[in-house]
Amino acid sequence: MDTMLCDELLQEIFKRLPSTPSAALSVSLVSKRWLNLYRSSKTSLSLRFLPHNSMLVSLSSLLSYYPSLSSLSLVLSDSITNANSSTATAFTDHLLFIVSSSCSNLHHLRFLAGPVSVSSLFSLSRSCSQLTCITVSLSKPLYLSWIVSFPCLKDLCLYICPNGVNKFRSLLNEEFDAEFGLETLFLSGIQAGDEGLGWLWRNCKRLKKLQLKNCASVGDGESFSSFILCVKGLQEVDLRKCRSIVDGVLLKLAENCGSLNSLLVYDGGSKEGLLEFINTCRCNLQKLDLRLPLDLNNTHLLAVAMNLRHLSTLKLQSCCLVTGEGLNTLGTALYNSLEELALINCDVVEREIGLLATLGQNLRMLRKLDLSYNELLVDKELTSMLISCNNLTDLKLRGCRKITGVTLFSMSKNIKCLQSVDIMNCPGIEAEAVEFLVLNCSQMRQMVVEENKVSNIARTWALHKVIE
Repeated sequence: MDTMLCDELLQEIFKRLPSTPSAALSVSLVSKRWLNLYRSSKTSLSLRFLPHNSMLVSLSSLLSYYPSLSSLSLVLSDSITNANSSTATAFTDHLLFIVSSSCSNLHHLRFLAGPVSVSSLFSLSRSCSQLTCITVSLSKPLYLSWIVSFPCLKDLCLYICPNGVNKFRSLLNEEFDAEFGLETLFLSGIQAGDEGLGWLWRNCKRLKKLQLKNCASVGDGESFSSFILCVKGLQEVDLRKCRSIVDGVLLKLAENCGSLNSLLVYDGGSKEGLLEFINTCRCNLQKLDLRLPLDLNNTHLLAVAMNLRHLSTLKLQSCCLVTGEGLNTLGTALYNSLEELALINCDVVEREIGLLATLGQNLRMLRKLDLSYNELLVDKELTSMLISCNNLTDLKLRGCRKITGVTLFSMSKNIKCLQSVDIMNCPGIEAEAVEFLVLNCSQMRQMVVEENKVSNIARTWALHKVIE
């Protein structure tokens, strides 16, 4: 059989194998020929190294076996010790040089081995001109003009380190206009007074998705005025742990952005700022994802019910101040549009008896439901909701420690369209109930559960039904 399969056919087969360690090991142990063909067919590779000079030689040798790579993730699992900042940057620059020399066909690069210099990024652009997605760490001060040297770049992720090692200005003057094609931008670690961001905001006029994390500012004073220019066409905004700037960003979105359809705010902001945004925004928001334990209450839910009537996805995490009254009002208002609901670690689910049953009766369009980490949620409350949610395709109950097999029996009886279920960390659910669910849910395609709860019968039927 091995001699009948030509190299090209084997490579096509290898490309269709799952990207798991077991699959890679199974192929590589057959023969040296299979190992070489498997490596040459790989288009995606993820590596994690310990920082040591010996890895420079190892990485160069390793990458030579993967000529078809289009996606590479390289992460150091520990910081570089016994080295000053200049030495550390020289090390990471050398790593990036090896990557650029060995992988000229890269489209996606995730390089989190430490901060890199501007000169190494210009060098990367000359070798890997097809890059569309870059994730990298930078030191201060920020010199961002290297972005224009990547003509295909659409997705940029920058982690800003507090201490700078770049002692020179970039070769390009950052005062010039160089509108580029960035559509997704992620920034982490921006502090007040950081210069160089105004140029970035001015030229990001095609931006569709903006993500800010651990940011205390969007740059210096000039940068904030330029920030307004990039928000007009935004469709998605994620704000994580950016308490000092959330209100200002939301205000600019409400005033200038009419295309926003997705908003995520985690761990930051004020009650008044969020309420002002909900009441004044001109956009047709489709998705709202909030983790605001002490900054979200019924007033916000009532505002959502009045002003965001076309919301299709609502996710609330650890929201301690909302009550059943607010959620029921929301359910009544969004009965015809809401398709995805997440109430993760929200004690109102456990605190108010009958709440889930009422939500189930109102939200007949619901397709996805996530009630993860409500540890005191019991079968009776959940099954009373599932009876009405006949159209669910995705259900997550991870960490619901009091849920038992009774819920799974109810699921198999009432939800005929169920395709995906997550029941990890649910000690009340035993192997017998998992087996029953596998046998009786004809549409099931994915199940997340502990391996020791999957019996031989369940495993056999899962293979037969193509359940992952």
